[in-house]
Amino acid sequence: MIRFDDLHTYYGDSHILHGVAGEIPAATAVGLLGRNGMGKTTLIRTLMGYVRPAQGRVQCDGRELAGLPPEKMARLGIGYVPEGRGIFPNLSVRENLVMAARAGVDGKKAWTYERVLETFPRLAERLNNGGNQLSGGEQQMLSIGRALMTNPRLLILDEATEGLAPLIVAEIWRVIAQVRSTGIATLIVDRDWRKVLAHTDRALVMEKGQVVLQGDSAALLADPQTLGERLGV
Repeated sequence: MIRFDDLHTYYGDSHILHGVAGEIPAATAVGLLGRNGMGKTTLIRTLMGYVRPAQGRVQCDGRELAGLPPEKMARLGIGYVPEGRGIFPNLSVRENLVMAARAGVDGKKAWTYERVLETFPRLAERLNNGGNQLSGGEQQMLSIGRALMTNPRLLILDEATEGLAPLIVAEIWRVIAQVRSTGIATLIVDRDWRKVLAHTDRALVMEKGQVVLQGDSAALLADPQTLGERLGV
């Protein structure tokens, strides 16, 4: 579904991505691993159109996307749960969800308001609370729920469990598994590489702005020594 090739991205004079290439097939879960500062979030922001690559291609179903703004990427069926959550603090839980509601690119509405609340019962109890009145875990649930309300073909999760209590982390991974089972493609960034590999089909490992290792998640999980050398664990 999404293919990217020879991506070079800069922040000012800083060359962050160095010829990054990969793909996210339809209905496939892909993990994106690497130590802090290796370019994972920059790759996501480049794919989403927040940062324009200086060189390279991004394609969706064969259509060239590099340089398209984020709102157009969203309309192609890409949902994004950013690091830091990005909810609207001055809107209620209900308003955060409803404002994002739309049919998918195929016209279907598999993820409805009611289904999101069934998935996240905590949100159902806090519908009239403002986003700034929620705990960190509840804000993360709201961010994921809002992305699902767009009925995406691809859901990108950037550090969705960072800084959360263990019980909330377990809940987030449960939902990720549920989303995966519905056939939505996912791109997952998380520090817990074992969890990432357990919930994905394939994985890419980044180091200094390059993809240095990739393959089936199960095979990477079975070779922790090689993976540890790249991740510094």
